[in-house]
Amino acid sequence: MTEASQRLEEGTGRASRGAAVPLGRTLLAWASTTDHKVIGRLYMVTSFCFFLLAGLLALGMRAELARPGLQFMNEHTYNQLFTIHGTIMMLLFATPMFAGFANAVMPLQIGAPDVAFPRLNALSYWMYLFGGLMVVSGFVVP
Repeated sequence: MTEASQRLEEGTGRASRGAAVPLGRTLLAWASTTDHKVIGRLYMVTSFCFFLLAGLLALGMRAELARPGLQFMNEHTYNQLFTIHGTIMMLLFATPMFAGFANAVMPLQIGAPDVAFPRLNALSYWMYLFGGLMVVSGFVVP
């Protein structure tokens, strides 16, 4: 293998010509990217993970409502599940999924090489990720 085949393509986290890249190098490339397509993909993958979490919460609510008189959880926990499910679905799934899709596609549609402020674009993703994790951790911690 040559050194050139092990290099990462700029900002994508992928190796050129199919060379194997260590996981740490890939994560570092994702963390430091300013490429709008990669950031859009990160938005969409993260919002889909929040969608799966909200789906698990919905399953918990449906388990409570499966039969009359079945006490899967108490009323307070059910209300918490209902609230955090709605918060995750609207604020951590639907809106960021649209933003991620627009982030990946819109510059390509207008013919721009990149977004206007690529570092600000990356910062907005990381603020979304850590803000979403704080919202979810606020639900988990009593």
